Amino acid sequence: MSTLGDERILQTSPLRKLLGRPELGSVVGAVAVFVFFALVADSFLRAASISTVLYASSTIGIMAVPVALLMIGGEFDLSAGVMVTSSALISSMFSFQMTANVWVGVGVSLLATLAIGAFNGFMLTRTNLPSFIITLGTFLMLTGMNLGFTKLISGTVSTKSIADMEGFPSAHNLFASTLTLGGVDFKVTILWWFGLVAVASWILLRTRTGNWIFAVGGNKEAARAVGVPVSRTKIGLYMGVAFGAWISGQHLLFSYDVVQSGEGVGNELIYIIAAVIGGCLITGGYGSAVGSAVGAFIFGMTSKGIVFAEWNPDWFKFFLGAMLLLATLLNAWVRKRAEATT
Repeated sequence: MSTLGDERILQTSPLRKLLGRPELGSVVGAVAVFVFFALVADSFLRAASISTVLYASSTIGIMAVPVALLMIGGEFDLSAGVMVTSSALISSMFSFQMTANVWVGVGVSLLATLAIGAFNGFMLTRTNLPSFIITLGTFLMLTGMNLGFTKLISGTVSTKSIADMEGFPSAHNLFASTLTLGGVDFKVTILWWFGLVAVASWILLRTRTGNWIFAVGGNKEAARAVGVPVSRTKIGLYMGVAFGAWISGQHLLFSYDVVQSGEGVGNELIYIIAAVIGGCLITGGYGSAVGSAVGAFIFGMTSKGIVFAEWNPDWFKFFLGAMLLLATLLNAWVRKRAEATT
């Protein structure tokens, strides 16, 4: 029997594999941005500057990774930004009010934040409402609760200091410490970021759960028809975003000791932008964790590169918007080229 037309044994060319990678466009964009700021900002290539860029990238990247997985699964989370603040507030206020070891507050914050993520996923799967509506409602509720509970408990819009409480030094070491390598300081959040990228990439590319994520993002009804646990997968993805928010929230708390209740509003758009720049499709079913990391790196280079170049920072949002459009167009072109090589 002839096997010439059997697609199961067709070999994929290296070029087609490269063009098919979701993060290809973002990598090209990252190289362009890096070269650009290396040319226009004399201090950009200094080791301390690269460390600053990586730190700025990591604070976005920690959230961009789970947000990217959620987008691959076909959903959004508009509550991600304020959820970071909620996580920090819960940890701080519980520890202070209960005069407990700060690790107790950290643990309670983890459980509460995961519960918020599970709530988003449960409401989505039970009501079949768009994730935009579900998470917009959660965003508004958390924004009000952050401010209301903080003023009710602390009497102000910020939490009380917990720097002198038991467990603070060890928690600070885990979530907000600085590592010195070769005389250059690097924030521990960079390690958290790289670790999340590695774990998320393993899940997407090497596990059955990764197949489920791509399947529910591509066509959830078809996925359900072949036995994919759609509801469980989507709830898990929202809890993944919540876990990222918990890490970011603890970093926020243990970096500055106190938390402002109004922080985080608007950051959810930055996380989504990083994922889109990294190759994730708005429609779901396509993207990668590595791409989200590259998108966050582009964000970090742009935000700090403008400062190093001594430009007016008011133009930052303009550059960010332009990068979003260019990255989206480039990703679309790359996909077309990949399809054309079949």
